[in-house]
Amino acid sequence: MNIVLLSGGSGKRLWPLSNDIRSKQFIKIFKTEDGEYESMVQRVYRQIRAVDQDATVTIATSKTQVSAIHNQLGEGVGVCVEPCRRDTFPAIALASAYLHDVKGISEEEAVVVCPVDPYVERDYFEALKELGRLAGTGEANLVLMGIEPTYPSEKYGYIIPADKELVSRVDTFKEKPDAATAGAYIRQGALWNGGVFAYKLKYVLRRAHELIDFTDYEDLFSKYETLTRISFDYAVVEKEDNIQVMRFAGQWKDLGTWNTLTEAMEEASVGQAIFNENCENVHVVNELDVPVLCMGLKDVVVSASPEGILVSDKEQSSYIKPYVDEIDQQIMFAEKSWGSFRVLDIEDESMTIKVVLNPGHRMNYHSHERRDEVWTVISGEGRTIVDGMEQPVKAGDVVTMQAGCRHTIIADTELKVIEVQLGKEISVHDKQKYNLEV
Repeated sequence: MNIVLLSGGSGKRLWPLSNDIRSKQFIKIFKTEDGEYESMVQRVYRQIRAVDQDATVTIATSKTQVSAIHNQLGEGVGVCVEPCRRDTFPAIALASAYLHDVKGISEEEAVVVCPVDPYVERDYFEALKELGRLAGTGEANLVLMGIEPTYPSEKYGYIIPADKELVSRVDTFKEKPDAATAGAYIRQGALWNGGVFAYKLKYVLRRAHELIDFTDYEDLFSKYETLTRISFDYAVVEKEDNIQVMRFAGQWKDLGTWNTLTEAMEEASVGQAIFNENCENVHVVNELDVPVLCMGLKDVVVSASPEGILVSDKEQSSYIKPYVDEIDQQIMFAEKSWGSFRVLDIEDESMTIKVVLNPGHRMNYHSHERRDEVWTVISGEGRTIVDGMEQPVKAGDVVTMQAGCRHTIIADTELKVIEVQLGKEISVHDKQKYNLEV
């Protein structure tokens, strides 16, 4: 099975756990059998491998998410990086060209596309295999998965099938309706459009060449910023006559809001939380090293992270986005290719950060023109290189770098460092990278 997972944007409806770098699919919130926690993307990837160990999995995403993907899934997963956001049609066209020109997949093979973050069980991935089989052996150019609706939702578009068979021709598509109209669609036998579909690789490549002037993957990548923003539904699906839909009646949830996410949580809390006996239907997700105490609350979600604190009625939490859009602050936590960082304190002329480097990894060799830095190693062992001079470091060591000097730190074991930045103008843009032979 060739599967493309679309890894989208920031997911601001799950603030404060998600931000412009850390999207909702990377939040570790689902408890596994061994008592650890995994993210949406880890859960979906594990489920794919359980159904098809040899599946070719490619994640179509932005460059800001690449580090988190490799940190959570390892280096073996395929990643098709979009130079910028251009909606789903350019993303799928680029991923299709990547599969053909970079991965060497035949034009005759089927490809299945789906979002990276559905909350589903094994039967969903069995259905994806069947969807791919239908696309590879059937007559239709596109085969969609239609989700059997459980209520008249205003969040999804609808697919109207021609009949009630398991696989049928698509009669028409309907845009996201109001609740009353959605109910009328469902009485007609309509299915939710969950953004899942399959095609032979040659079909999307042909459509891409018809709509975009490019020669191959490298050419398309170089032109990506000039492409028109348009969804795959508008550009391809709704203009295709030879199209089928396969019904899926298993569990399927879009965990895009706190209300729906807490429904999927197996426990009332992740992180430190205390509830008194008068709490009902209260969930806490706490990433801070301080306890959260809840008393007498009903139907409430509480989330605390370095980005902020949310206390909300669960139903009202669905309307969070416009308020989060008004919040303007720098990223307080992010996963990088070498590890992660968390901002601990910000003053007018200083910033204090906790840095965790994974074993065998290092920061870029770099310098800053307008700030000094002080590193205090709090655990682990490694090496620093400052202006070409290498020195071993361990817990308790302090390293000082003046503005303009070149520096990096290399982790031999997991290395935890407190970094203090000092200067009148501290900015993420004040960084010059250099090549370094290690």
